[in-house]
This record gives sequence, structure tokens and C-alpha cells, in this order.
Amino acid sequence: MTLAPTRRAVVLLAAGFPLALLPALAGASLAWGWAVALAATVAAVAVDLVLGAPLQRMALEARVPSALYVGERDTLRLEVRMPGSRITEVEIVCDLDASLLPQPAVRVRAGPGATPLDIPLVPCRRGTATVQAAWLRWRGPFGLLRWSQSRPLSLEVPVLPNLRAVRGAALRFFGSRQFLSGLKVERYLGDGSEFESLREHTAGLDPRFVDWKASARHHKLMSREYRAERNHPMVVALDTGHLMAEPLAGIPKLDHAINASLLLTYVALKTGDRVGLFAFDERVRLFAEPQGGVGAFARLQRQSAAIAYSHAETNFTLGLLELGLRLRRRSLVVVLTDFVDTVTAELMVENLARLGRGHLVIFVALRDVAIAALAAAEPRDLETLNRAVTAHEMVREREVVLSRLRRHGVHCIDGPPASISTQLINRYLDVKRRELL
Repeated sequence: MTLAPTRRAVVLLAAGFPLALLPALAGASLAWGWAVALAATVAAVAVDLVLGAPLQRMALEARVPSALYVGERDTLRLEVRMPGSRITEVEIVCDLDASLLPQPAVRVRAGPGATPLDIPLVPCRRGTATVQAAWLRWRGPFGLLRWSQSRPLSLEVPVLPNLRAVRGAALRFFGSRQFLSGLKVERYLGDGSEFESLREHTAGLDPRFVDWKASARHHKLMSREYRAERNHPMVVALDTGHLMAEPLAGIPKLDHAINASLLLTYVALKTGDRVGLFAFDERVRLFAEPQGGVGAFARLQRQSAAIAYSHAETNFTLGLLELGLRLRRRSLVVVLTDFVDTVTAELMVENLARLGRGHLVIFVALRDVAIAALAAAEPRDLETLNRAVTAHEMVREREVVLSRLRRHGVHCIDGPPASISTQLINRYLDVKRRELL
């Protein structure tokens, strides 16, 4: 604990120097005025010291949530209890580690009862966030002395992928026709090629679906009903290299990719497909065999939460070749990554094209909307003109890479983090509807 005079105390003491000069300038009879001012100042400081010192025994309780989610705001609940019956204004600031956004100091008027206070916790990276300590500052009743005290907390809370956003987005897809196809029997013509049941043929049904053998047995026209095929293998491949560790819209690109992949995983498992997980940078970090059932989502959630950030260069040749060797049948492969220009993306394009010869590949890249805004901005001076030209060149090279991938049969998605999940789900459902796998 530290004790220091406030600015008010310094100004009050400085005002006493002119009073000390009055006896010499105007006469010795004014000496009592300086003595009275000095005594009053000393008495005020003594009152502050006597009444403010016991507050160092104030009680502080802290509670953190059981888990935090990347990009989502939560709160640290503090409760302050003051000794005695006096109400005092206390300033509190929490010492947070680098995985949490710093928060400004908060003032609260605390009394003898429990005074609640909420401190925002906004995680920007997965892992374990730590609330290291709480710093308390308060003043005496005259505001002449200020106490500072550190209360160690050492509270740890796990930071997980943003499952709240995944649940919310999944609910939005629940009512769609494409989402339900493959999950239960549908009455829509042309959905899927997996045989579901027979029904009596009526006007308006496709005559190509008439089952002549069944019609002969039942002595009336019978038509086949189909549903979307299920039990397809799908692997989500996450690039964990240094480009994916860079922040985009406040959180790392890798976390945007994990959130989108978890939503896709949930939808795919609901529709009956089997989902696996693959993570790589300079080497393979994780491989989970495709498994079916909604219960597999918890396993994939834990595995994706444990994927670490990396500062290594991504080796697409090693990673995608290893993935191709591990896949024993034709699968849907969703690759979530990012690139800078045509030169650095050359090996990525070659290996994605090779992987696409035996599998259906969806390529997902995270676009920085700030670069597109710079390219479209009106150049008002030479500096903004240079920025616009550079940004336009980056956008053009990005389109060149995506065009090359499309020519090789790779399905490409390039969008900002806010819309990448929706685009990915729509593309997955379109693949199932068209039965491209």
C-alpha cells in the first residue's frame, strides 16, 4: 500500500508560503494568521490520515464467469465492503493479462454493505485469461491524502471459441428447407437421390420417378420418394500459420475460422454427415477422423479450442499432401486459410488443385474490408493516392488467385468475418442439394 499527498494538498501547502511572508512585509502582528493556516492544514491532513487509513481493511470479493468466448463481452463481478459506516468513493482498476482488452478505472461509492461493481472482460485470444490483481485508490474526507492498494486476485478463466454465435446462427438455419433436407423425410421434388419410400403416383409428380415393378405389385402407379444423401465424410482443414494469427476485426483470423467451422460442423452433423478436423502450419498439428452423430460436436469443439496460435510459415505442400493421404474415400474438404499475393499463394494453388482431383474442395479466405475501403476511397492527396493504388493491387492479385482456383474446380468463398459463416453454410447446403460429392 502507498500513501501520497493529492494535488489539492500540494496547492494548499503552496498557498501557505505567501502567508508566511506577510509578517515580514506588513508587520509582525500578522504572524498569527500564518500559524492558524498552518495549524488548520496540519489538522486537515491528520483527519484525512485518521479517517482514511482504516479503509485499507475494506473487503473485496471477485467472481469470474466459468468461461469466456472470443469476441464476446462478459463481466467480472466485484463486491466492495467498507469498514465502519462512512460512504467513500473508491476507484478500482483491474490488472488484466494480454489476452483481455484493457479496461479503464471505475469509480464506485462504497458503504458498509456489499457494493457490486461489474468490470467488462473482452477476450481477444483463446487460451487462459488471467485477472491478476485489482488496484484500489481512495482519498480522505478532505481529499488531501490518497491511498493506493493492490489486491492480488490470480483468477483464471478459459477462453473458448465463440459458441454463442454458433448456436445463434445454427438456429437461423433450422427453419430452412435445405437445412432440413437429409435430416427428415421431405416432400420436395428433386431433393436428393437416396431412396426414402414409395407413394401413390398423383398428377404433378415427376413421371421419371414411377416404379413400374412396384406399380405391378400394387396394381396402381407408385412413385419413389428421395431424400438428400447422408453419411458423407467431410474434413475441416484449418491453417494455423502466422497469417492466421493476425487480428481481423479485433480477434485473430484463426478464431474467425474456428467459429465458422464449428457452425458448419454443427449443421453437417445434424444433416447426417460425418465430420473430421485437420490443422496444420509448418507441420500437421491435429487430425481427427470423420465421425457422425451430434455427440461428435463436443469432441470437435474441445479439439478446436486446443488449437494453438503459431508464428510458423504454412507449408501447404506438406499439409495438404498429408491430408490427401489420410482420406480413404472421396470427401468434402473445407480449407480455411488466407494469403497475401500471387507469389506467396503459388504453392497453395498447386496443392489445392492436386487435392481437388480426388476430393471436393471448398476454399475459404477471410477478406479484410479495410483494404477494399482503401482501394475504393477517393484520393485527395498523394499519400491517399499511394494507399489506394497499393490496396487496389492487393485486391486485384487476390482475385487472380481465386480465379485460378475456380478454374481448377475449387469452390471459393472470399468474404469478411461477419458473413463468412453464412456463405459457408449456404455453399455446403448447395453442394448437398446438387449432390456434387
